[in-house]
Amino acid sequence: MIENHWQLQDAKNRFSNLVDKAQHTGPQVVTKHGKDAVVVLSIEEYKKLIKPKTNLVEFFQCSPLADTELNLTRSKEIPRDIEL
Repeated sequence: MIENHWQLQDAKNRFSNLVDKAQHTGPQVVTKHGKDAVVVLSIEEYKKLIKPKTNLVEFFQCSPLADTELNLTRSKEIPRDIEL
């Protein structure tokens, strides 16, 4: 077994060890039929991966459309009647 690679059977048999290694030494790769299948990550590493790089306000401020003028006025017309 390579330092952070686990065969599926070993990963199943030693799942607690696999989780400990993921938490303390980094991502662990599980192989199936000799090919990389999945990666086990600590929750901290996972949160780093899914965390947006910018917040929503910064995203819109950096948009190429930030200087576009939008007409946000509402129509004063009476809405049409619909049957329910």
